[in-house]
Amino acid sequence: MSRVLLRGAQVITMTPDRPDAEHADILVDGDRIAAVGESIEAPDAEEVDFSGRIVMPGLVNVHLHTWQTALRSEGADWTLMQYLTHLHGECVGHYTPSDMYISNFAGALNQLNCGTTTLGDWCHNVLSPEHADAAVDGLAHAGIRAVFLHGTPYRSPDIPHPLAEIDRLLDGPFRDHALLTLGMAVQGPQYSSPEAAVADFQAGAERGLVVSMHQSGGEPAPGWEAVRAAGLFSPLTNIVHGVGLPDHWLKTLVEAGVTFTSTPENELGQGHGTPVTGSLLHLGAAPSLGTDIDTAVPGKLLTAARIALAHQRSLDHARHVQTTGTHANTPSVTAKQALAWATVEGAKALGLADQVGRIEVGMQADLVAVDARALNLWPAHDPVATVLHADIANIEAVMVAGTWRKRDHTLLASRLDEVKDQLRESGERLLRTIHGAVGSPS
Repeated sequence: MSRVLLRGAQVITMTPDRPDAEHADILVDGDRIAAVGESIEAPDAEEVDFSGRIVMPGLVNVHLHTWQTALRSEGADWTLMQYLTHLHGECVGHYTPSDMYISNFAGALNQLNCGTTTLGDWCHNVLSPEHADAAVDGLAHAGIRAVFLHGTPYRSPDIPHPLAEIDRLLDGPFRDHALLTLGMAVQGPQYSSPEAAVADFQAGAERGLVVSMHQSGGEPAPGWEAVRAAGLFSPLTNIVHGVGLPDHWLKTLVEAGVTFTSTPENELGQGHGTPVTGSLLHLGAAPSLGTDIDTAVPGKLLTAARIALAHQRSLDHARHVQTTGTHANTPSVTAKQALAWATVEGAKALGLADQVGRIEVGMQADLVAVDARALNLWPAHDPVATVLHADIANIEAVMVAGTWRKRDHTLLASRLDEVKDQLRESGERLLRTIHGAVGSPS
């Protein structure tokens, strides 16, 4: 197995008992981190000089509808209701397996380019087994680590999740794939009958799968109480958005170990409501982060982290002024907390906390090197803040399971021009189904 020794960087391990940042070497052996420390000796390893760089854990984008990649920017001015009408009402049924493949392939490559090494692919446009297989193939060919959250277009609240398809996938594409795991993208208790919601949660629990659902629809529906009464909320439960859940429900869910994922740029822009970040922090919990839909917002998780941080600070500053009449002297949320939302908390939400999200011996070698020598980041007085301020041009190298996916600021993928052409052709054809129905919605 190959061994690589990274020298000279400042390292952000996100490990509780280590400094926020430190000068350290990282030894990668095969797909895992073998050592972290000063002056590591490994004469048989390939040495990479990362002086002037900051190495951090790979980012974890917990919630992305990657199948929408070909429709980038079309919904930048859509409200939530316009998005549901145009995309889910008019467009989804026209997707072919080839459309699913190229969007997932190109979308996953883009995530790697942006520093995301683990993706929660919330794929709720699986129209057939062929659509599912094509979407999974796209992720696999990109070389990203991913949890494929199998979902379907919206259906009757009384119909449970198609478990035969879940079991087919478990016995097929996911049986031996090192980087891909399966989860369930269910309609959830807000949009299902109590009986269907309980059945979906029970099915996920029996298979040990992450069960993820949307919640931005106001007061909790009866299905929530039915799932709680059945004792099915657990650390394998992931709630996206969480907008509209009352404080007592948030407390109940946090105490059960449920994780929450905020997609702050889209939540604020499309009208989902106020992100639940502050409510979670008040309960001693924290959100994970996603970028949600390339249709409306860019898929850059560091941008999502900065927006989540700035928005919560704004709310806290305003609250402090309202209650005390003066501005706060200290920040309510730190840059390191925001980086944890994009790494540690993301790994927890996808059930991968023992594999990714931190730089520790025995963890998967999912690493990102940020070039802090660039003019927009130099001088890098605070490494944690510096990586939060980084953009795509600063992401110099990306490693997934010990394999380089980006080096020297260049994505290691062949025939990118062909990929882009296929993505454009798919998007143009799909957009005609929207424009033909309503005229240009923009």
